[in-house]
Amino acid sequence: MAGSGPKNVLAVRRRAPRSASCAPADRAETFVAAVTECCAVQMMHGLNPNGRAAFLDTLSPEARAAFSRLGTPRHYVTRDVIIQEGDHAQELVVLHAGLVKVTARLDRDPVSLMDIRIGGEVVGELAAMGAGLRSATVTACRDVEATVVPPDELESFLIAHPEALLALNRMLCRRLRRADRLRLELSRYPVPVRVARVLVELAESYGKPRKTYKGLDWNRVHIDVNLSQSEFAALAASTQNTVHKALVQLGKAKIITTGFRQTSIEDMARLREAAWLRVPASREDARMPH
Repeated sequence: MAGSGPKNVLAVRRRAPRSASCAPADRAETFVAAVTECCAVQMMHGLNPNGRAAFLDTLSPEARAAFSRLGTPRHYVTRDVIIQEGDHAQELVVLHAGLVKVTARLDRDPVSLMDIRIGGEVVGELAAMGAGLRSATVTACRDVEATVVPPDELESFLIAHPEALLALNRMLCRRLRRADRLRLELSRYPVPVRVARVLVELAESYGKPRKTYKGLDWNRVHIDVNLSQSEFAALAASTQNTVHKALVQLGKAKIITTGFRQTSIEDMARLREAAWLRVPASREDARMPH
């Protein structure tokens, strides 16, 4: 495997085009148009302004349009493995729509959920930048539209578009800073605080605000990610039973409501207080109660 080119080792499922009547150029143009429309919808309805920015959202419109034309379009369905931990593949996978989970295993330990990524983000960036084997497995949690970009094509694009290289480096720095912060939290904060912090991050990155007659209410957010309690416990670096107790306490305090793989934040300000986080000074609707 190591001796073959990276284009031959990508472990993805290839699916037949849905319409055989479309010429290749037509399919490519249709895909780019769909991606552009999807991106426009995401920008209109927006993620939480306090959340982490997706990689594609950090590019200029020109660079983003050029980046969307790279690689080969792929469609994945729920449970498809997009990237396999330990593989030699070096392609960058650009997510345009959908949701994936990033998991990893240490020796013979159980698989742990490391992160969640949505449309606008990229996965496989470390291997694509030449940093060794795949460090994690990426699995589709729902239908995913993506493009798979070979390393040589990515390198040529980044040389021609230095702003995209800078954006990619900034994204890697943010992820490194986040990993360092999580390690500190694991050693310093009790489980209830870590659970609250995981909820804050999920809400700010993937939450949908409650719609009211006054507009969007970012203090009441539905987390649009379906997680099992074992996956949530992995994100909080604790046991399933301990995390369940922390969620029950937040529910009794009317800070959150939960259902089967569903969580809604009823009071973001109080959740941030439970997470020992500052409330954004610019957000009047998220101030802590006196």
